[in-house]
Amino acid sequence: MTDVSTLVLAVLGGTGEQGRGLARRFGLAGHEVIIGSRSAERAADAAQGLPGSVSGAANADAAARADVVIVAVPWEGHKELLQDLAPVLAGKVVVDCVNPLGFDKQGAYALAVEEGSAAQQAAAVLPDSRVVGAFHHVSAVLLLDESVAELETDILVLGDDREATDLVEALVARIPGMRGVFAGRLRNAHQVEALTANLISVNRRYKAHAGLRVTDV
Repeated sequence: MTDVSTLVLAVLGGTGEQGRGLARRFGLAGHEVIIGSRSAERAADAAQGLPGSVSGAANADAAARADVVIVAVPWEGHKELLQDLAPVLAGKVVVDCVNPLGFDKQGAYALAVEEGSAAQQAAAVLPDSRVVGAFHHVSAVLLLDESVAELETDILVLGDDREATDLVEALVARIPGMRGVFAGRLRNAHQVEALTANLISVNRRYKAHAGLRVTDV
């Protein structure tokens, strides 16, 4: 397993619940984490009270200081943000966990993406970065819940760069209870992102925070 214990992580969109939850868990795991936001002040506010070495900065500054950058921004601003940050993200492993979803009276549903998926859009916009898809199905509520010591869930990891996917799987393992499972190349990211809509339906029906477990692996 790759040693990732000293890597500095940035979480862009870290003021949202999923991003802040990931920042919290990686802070607990001993990583230096920088929450990124359009507003450095909002990022600093989001970092307050989180365990470990967690700070806030504007998105570009957070990305520049990090070894690995996690993208957890709303789908609506995904492409524009990555286009703006492409020079800063060059050469870095970029972990995309964005789910392109719509919502109506019938619930959540997957949106069509011109490039195929959010992860493929990130790869198209960031040709000089090593894009990996991961963390699509982990519950933000559980990530932030201080009473939950371990998150018993598998994280599907997708990418075209074996070294990068191995690194992300090793990062996943830094969070107690989590396991990274390679789930194919980026061309397979669409159905993984879309599955989030099904999990939202499960959670609403059963009042749960469902995740995934892959058997026999």
